[in-house]
Amino acid sequence: MKPHPAPPCGAAACVGAILIGLLAASRPSSAAPPIDSAAIQRLVGAKGSFDGAVFKVSLPRTDLSVRVGAIPIAPAMGLTSWAAFQREGADDLVMGDLVLTEDQIGPVMDAALDNGLEVTALHNHFAGESPRVMFMHVGGMGPEPQLAAAVGRVFAALRATPARTSPIAPIDPARSSLDPARLDSILRLHGRLQEGIYKFTAARTTRMHDIDVGGAMGVNTWGAFAGSENHAVVDGDFAMREGELQPVLHALRSARIDVVAIHQHMIGEQPRIVFLHYWGVGPAASLARGLRAALDLTRD
Repeated sequence: MKPHPAPPCGAAACVGAILIGLLAASRPSSAAPPIDSAAIQRLVGAKGSFDGAVFKVSLPRTDLSVRVGAIPIAPAMGLTSWAAFQREGADDLVMGDLVLTEDQIGPVMDAALDNGLEVTALHNHFAGESPRVMFMHVGGMGPEPQLAAAVGRVFAALRATPARTSPIAPIDPARSSLDPARLDSILRLHGRLQEGIYKFTAARTTRMHDIDVGGAMGVNTWGAFAGSENHAVVDGDFAMREGELQPVLHALRSARIDVVAIHQHMIGEQPRIVFLHYWGVGPAASLARGLRAALDLTRD
């Protein structure tokens, strides 16, 4: 039996159908290509699996022997570094959590920053564990191969970081011989020398519960120096808006100042303030110049 011919259409209807067909044919497909899990595993150097549309690679820290008291902590109890990839258009979003010993923080943070990833948090997940373990959260967005290669370099830095000890300097705050005028000049701030400690404070402002809060309420960037011109230590805290965090991290690490924590002190404030705690050992002037470079990135 011959098929029935299609009923004739009116001129306007036929032209409209033809135009719709041509537009559909010329329009690029909106479907993003699938995540290349094999390429990600090769570039990262770790195995992964899909959870829905997300592909996650994991690196259990089986090389660590961590205990809380007499209780051993297995990798499945939270000692696994991971990175998760999610497709967004032509690019990917990556988020990850890295399990680090204290000696690994600096080298792994440098690997992340040097390869285009953002460091978004650094804190502890346990209390009283031995050895101490810290957790660094990272993220980024871009082409899948670029992100996977960056995560691969971070994982490589984690694997390669040898054990080291913190810098040692003969520093006793009670015997400090710092020149406060010189530090004031470098920092372009007026600090105060008391009991061997030179301390500066730079207030920031935000709003919480519709109330202005500032330096007196703890929204401060500050630093405290002790020691001598050639052998000094500085520790302190940066209070930053979210958009200032990555530039400040780059500035501090360029000055070889260690970052020891990144977290929040408040909830619901506007603008949101991120707090970064740091520690550095070296010549006092070099430390002060590094802090000034970071301070220049945190102006209201």
